[in-house]
Amino acid sequence: MVDIVILAVVIALVVVGVISGFVVTSRRKKQRPPKAPSSTPTITTPPAEPHVGDEAGPSREESRRTIEEVGLPEATATPPAVEDPVVAAPPVAIEVPEPSAGRLVRLRARLARSQNTLGKGLLTLLSREHLDEETWEEIEDTLLTADVGVAPTHELVERLRERVRVLGTRTPDELRSLLREELLALLRTDFDRAVKTESGLDTPGVMMVVGVNGTGKTTTTGKLARVLVADGRSVVLGAADTFRAAAADQLQTWGERVGARTVRGPEGGDPASIAFDAVKEGIAEGADVVLIDTAGRLHTKTGLMDELGKVKRVVEKHGPLDEVLLVLDATTGQNGLVQARVFAEVVDITGIVLTKMDGTAKGGIVIAVQRELGVPVKLIGLGEGADDLAPFEPEAFVDALIGG
Repeated sequence: MVDIVILAVVIALVVVGVISGFVVTSRRKKQRPPKAPSSTPTITTPPAEPHVGDEAGPSREESRRTIEEVGLPEATATPPAVEDPVVAAPPVAIEVPEPSAGRLVRLRARLARSQNTLGKGLLTLLSREHLDEETWEEIEDTLLTADVGVAPTHELVERLRERVRVLGTRTPDELRSLLREELLALLRTDFDRAVKTESGLDTPGVMMVVGVNGTGKTTTTGKLARVLVADGRSVVLGAADTFRAAAADQLQTWGERVGARTVRGPEGGDPASIAFDAVKEGIAEGADVVLIDTAGRLHTKTGLMDELGKVKRVVEKHGPLDEVLLVLDATTGQNGLVQARVFAEVVDITGIVLTKMDGTAKGGIVIAVQRELGVPVKLIGLGEGADDLAPFEPEAFVDALIGG
């Protein structure tokens, strides 16, 4: 019986030992890290940093290099900064203006259309079978309506009456020829209508353009620059109209189109100073002509007219003015004569430019203004085109007037 008990105890111990060994083996298998594949390199953990209180170990001897042996990294070239591309404005194309010679002949049809009433009216009246007092009064009214002026009209009518009486017969061709001769006599074919562009000194010719507001003065100045360039002159423009914001820009645009430089100043600046600088620049550049655009003066403003006189005096410090052109609007009629009279008192007008001749039937203003000032009409404007400013030619003007 005792033996059986001992045997049972031994068996129990063996069973307990086997179970314990199995549990321990299971735990060890779970805690073991997975084995790295043979192709993965072994990572060695660096030695732990010493902590405070640890004794320093003996230093390891390592080979050291001098500073001369240490190679510095090569400096890499810094790429240039890429700037935003600057888009240059396209150059202004230089235009070749139409030669001034013969312009009025080319524009004759346009002039004839605007002056058709005057020419046809005179020829119709003169062609009547009986030229009584009533007819001559109608002829006078026609001339006065066309702004020929009282004195020139009276003179023309008296000469026509005398010549018609002497001739006796009045065929259409004879009447046209007669009227042509008398109109040319009033227009003064003996006037020198050449635009003065040459100075008697070794300096550029100096021209000044004056006139009231609204006559197209700045535009006329730009067109005149084209006329001068077309005739082979080099031009410097002076933008002395500083009271109108767009005047200098407008003049500069005209100049750039024909390769003429514009001297300008700040808005509201001293016009006399700008005019002086323009002449100075023209002398320095060796230009043929300096063309000065002045502000449009109201003839009722005494102070502004005095300032125009100042511009003239300052410019003349370089030398005499060779040409002073007065720009008048042909559509203003007799009011233009009042303007002309006042300007002539301030500056010595040497020539007249009549603009907007294509927009009026009052072509007689040419006769009236010449009689008033005693100076010739040198240029007329016959449209808005760049080359519609033409030298005034009395013969072409009269031919357009009466259809000869």
